[in-house]
Amino acid sequence: MTRTGDRPSRLTLIANPAAGGGLGRRLAEGVAGRLSALMPDTRIRTLLSRSWADAEARLAEEVGQSLEDPDPGSRAVVVMGGDGMAHLGLNAVAGTPVGLGVIPAGTGNDFCRGTGLPGRIGAAVAAIASGRSGTVDLARVTGLVRTADGLAEGSRWVGSVVSTGYDARVNHGANELRLRLGSLSYAYVALRELSRFAPLHYRIETDGRVRELDAMLIAVGNAGWIGGGMQICPGADVTDGRLDLTIIHPCSRGTLVRALGSVYTGGFVRLSIVERLRARSVTVDGEGLVAMADGEDLGRVPLRIECVPGALNLLGAGARPQHRGPTH
Repeated sequence: MTRTGDRPSRLTLIANPAAGGGLGRRLAEGVAGRLSALMPDTRIRTLLSRSWADAEARLAEEVGQSLEDPDPGSRAVVVMGGDGMAHLGLNAVAGTPVGLGVIPAGTGNDFCRGTGLPGRIGAAVAAIASGRSGTVDLARVTGLVRTADGLAEGSRWVGSVVSTGYDARVNHGANELRLRLGSLSYAYVALRELSRFAPLHYRIETDGRVRELDAMLIAVGNAGWIGGGMQICPGADVTDGRLDLTIIHPCSRGTLVRALGSVYTGGFVRLSIVERLRARSVTVDGEGLVAMADGEDLGRVPLRIECVPGALNLLGAGARPQHRGPTH
């Protein structure tokens, strides 16, 4: 559901100063100034995070204070950075009336792509200031997940995609590169990993149906983008109450290269090695699996992933992904 005209009375902008090679630090003050100009009746303050843990703590504090307000829906937080900051932001506000805005200042910005948010800073500021907002689905992941203190049993919210196969290996490898080149980092690591990658054995359960299979990857998408513009779950809709699964079955390296060549357009799904499903809940387990989500280390399998409809109140929402997914 999309609403128009209700601007928050208080808004906190939390920026990652390192995002986009320092873009967050350079532009945070200007973004706050533009928000103030467009939202004269909204009290705005700006914070620069010092680390992942610091950003997570500041967001938790802001949302906690908002929930003590008699009208928590009148307060919002806006994160400025890449998909990591969006991930922290949605984990802080999910399931609450507090609104979340996202200013895309990273190298990936896949969450913005998948939810129909503007991909440019100026347009994102204008969308947040417009008063338009809407609720979108999130994926809730339960199991041994990453927390501020390390891995622990619990749950975590995911906006884009849970990756556990070849895609996760590439994501992890790109994060380890000293030189960050956005989507080019993924392309480089994808070719590097290809030479040593073999199919993985999965055990999955989709809406009660249990399967064991070998696959190059099984991606579970809420919004279907990874790696700075790769459509791994084309047509994923963040308002349909379902998760989109993309399974790439075992294939030769040459066939996988052809698939990767069209992953930016989503055309790879026409290959015979690709299977697509939709489900409300998915459990992923198997051997040698690394779990990544929203560009970050997520946890360890087995993991249960369920779609929670309308879990996030997203500022500036209203656009919809244009591609349709599978109908079965």
